[in-house]
Amino acid sequence: MARENFNDLLAFVAVAREGSFTRAAAQIGISPSALSQTISGLEARLKIRLLARTTRKVSPTDAGVRLLATLAPRFEEIEAELAALSELRDKPAGTVRITASEHASNTVLMPTLAKFLPEYPDIKIEINSENRLVDIVEQRYDAGVRLGEQVAKDMVAVRIGPDVRMVVVGSPAYFAEHAPPRTPQDLTHHSCINLRLPTLGGLYAWEMKKGRRELNVRVDGQLVVNGVSQMLKASVAGLGLGFMLEDVVKDDVAKGRLIPALEDWSPTFSGYHLYYPSRRQPSPAFALLVEALRYRA
Repeated sequence: MARENFNDLLAFVAVAREGSFTRAAAQIGISPSALSQTISGLEARLKIRLLARTTRKVSPTDAGVRLLATLAPRFEEIEAELAALSELRDKPAGTVRITASEHASNTVLMPTLAKFLPEYPDIKIEINSENRLVDIVEQRYDAGVRLGEQVAKDMVAVRIGPDVRMVVVGSPAYFAEHAPPRTPQDLTHHSCINLRLPTLGGLYAWEMKKGRRELNVRVDGQLVVNGVSQMLKASVAGLGLGFMLEDVVKDDVAKGRLIPALEDWSPTFSGYHLYYPSRRQPSPAFALLVEALRYRA
């Protein structure tokens, strides 16, 4: 295919990603009809249909899916390299998009950014806080933050926080009416506050560990929440037992509003890690941020 047809391939990637000629045309800066003609011309030259068109949406055919999987990463690499070249000046600049949980944002990212951003006024950081596990490549994030055990093996992972420990807690009022659990199996006789994780589509099983013994306990109770802050408030209110990071509950434990239980079964995880695709060419702004966040025990 001639070099002048690269624009046709870029047009195809835009339509396949957006699922709409109208949105893709607005993104590229041409009319939808002109974009449709471009795609038709590309399909004619390749002698294969790349997009299935209906009155409601546009989606790639099997051939289109294969071509998109091949083209998209390469165009992203080119875009990243051009962005890196444009930032080779006295002051690093650019926007870095990160997805992270609210707890990771508050405890790890924000303290570092409070020192980092004033030093680099031309760098912008966009943080999207959510509980679900996000595909950072598909959603076009520069990086994500997860506990070490949750990072995919094909990603570059940089530790940005210390090990974390999970703990079962209940309020004094709750334990005044219920004997504290002594084994993980005892949790099945307690009212526990469940956490629904969007990625799993179900309720989080409490991960307990003692030495080499590991148990995933399916708990039950009257309340299901989708955020840790809700679980914390419900636990303090005596609505049931909660299972949270020790860092989240430490102030309430110190003030006597919560009491830990099953501490010998409290598991430790390998802390928060910043992760990004191994093929990504870091921009100067991104490289500076990684070094600023890097955990140094």
